[in-house]
This record gives sequence, structure tokens and C-alpha cells, in this order.
Amino acid sequence: MLDNVKNVIVVLSGKGGVGKSTVSTQLALALRATGHKVGLLDIDLCGPSVPYLLGLEGKDIYQCDDGWVPIYTDESKTLAVMSIGFLLKNRSDPVIWRGPKKTMMIKQFLTDVKWEELDYLIVDTPPGTSDEHITVMECMREVPCNGAIIVTTPQGVALDDVRKEITFCKKTGIKLLGIVENMSGFVCPHCTECTNIFSSNGGVELAQLAQVPHLGTLPIDPRVGVLAGTTASVLNELPDSSTSQVLRSIVQHLDALTANSVPSPA
Repeated sequence: MLDNVKNVIVVLSGKGGVGKSTVSTQLALALRATGHKVGLLDIDLCGPSVPYLLGLEGKDIYQCDDGWVPIYTDESKTLAVMSIGFLLKNRSDPVIWRGPKKTMMIKQFLTDVKWEELDYLIVDTPPGTSDEHITVMECMREVPCNGAIIVTTPQGVALDDVRKEITFCKKTGIKLLGIVENMSGFVCPHCTECTNIFSSNGGVELAQLAQVPHLGTLPIDPRVGVLAGTTASVLNELPDSSTSQVLRSIVQHLDALTANSVPSPA
């Protein structure tokens, strides 16, 4: 039930462990901090980390006549969250399902959640290019989708997998909004100097190769890690940090994009 959703942004990665869910969560919080009503849909069935990242573990979801009711982070109802993590008894429980059951659950989450009026819906997807991705893309053909943001890290192995993700998007017809390079450098929590502990600029080079925008480079910042388990936005808590500057730039990019275009089916 996406009739009340103005813009749908899919967050992808070709490889697990690149911080895709953290980027999705902080992007959703940044959009809310800038005055938008936001939904965050976590369909990473085997690694649903959004409830943990937002401190919402243990919350119960319910079904009404119109479908699943998402979890709201506060009374303002400016951030709504849905995740399979809410259906698990604890964080250690694995999701041991075969493909058809995964496909059915993804379709349910994409079509049967009762979202109220939203400016943005951020969809946090599983890594890779497997059945889950194909199901997401098939469902997205039925609804307006602005496109996808791809998250990578600067290491060569991650970049190789992200190239496959880019090819996947092109073959399935989903528009690429840009690439975010995550975990690029380490920010000292004392002096805030950033040191490259891995290679750097891989995301920039990949964006140039794919001819899509490079949306920004996010470092490893322990101060941002402290915000895990809360609904605090880095824009409010660390307004002068490089992470805040990049996320603000991405929000401005999305606002400009959505103001000048109408979403079309993927």
C-alpha cells in the first residue's frame, strides 16, 4: 500500500558488511531531521538490523483490516519503520526459509503495509543479486520508484561486487541515483583527523565508470557509532562532522531530484 508514499528510494549493495543498513537508517533520520515524513522498510530478511540500529527491538507489530501497521518511533509519527526483525523473538533467531517463503514475505512487506502519508520511503534491501532482489524489482514495477542508491566500501573486493549490482540495476531497469562510499577513512574521536586505513576514492572511480553521481564519502566515525540504538540523527547530534555534511548533501540531492521529476515504475 504505497498510495500515500510520494517517493521511494531503494538502497542496495553488492556485498554484505558495507554498512548499507547504517546508511539507510541515518539517511531516513536525516530526511526526518530536515522536515520530511519518512518510512523505513527493512527487507533484509537474513540480517534485519534496523530495529537494533533504531533501538526498537522488542516492539510488536499488528495487522489491521488494511494490512500491517508499522512501528512509529515517537508520537509525531514522522518516522515509520517495518522490519522482519519485529517478527523475531530475539536478535539471535535466524530466518531459515526457502526462496518461495522469502518471496512471499517480501511481497507482503512491499504491498501490505499500511503506510500513512510519507514524503520518502527508504527500502533497505538484502546484499547481492539473488531471488530477494528480483522480487523487490518485480514489485517495484507496480509502484512509482525514484531509483536506487548503491553503497560500497573502498576495497577492491567490495567494488567488484558492486559492479555486479550496477549491472543488475541496468538489466532490471531501475534508475541509479548515485553511489555512496562508506567506511572510507577513520575519524579520530579526539582530534577529528581522518586517516585512510583502507584504499580511498574507489566509490568516486566506480561512479565515473558507471556514469552516475558520486553522492559522497562517509568515514568510520566512532561518534556516529555511539548513536546506534537511538533515533538521533547525526545532523542534530554532530552537525559539523563530515558524516553530517555528506548526509545533508544527499538529502539536498534527493529533494532537488524529486522536485524536478515524477517517479516512474522501475
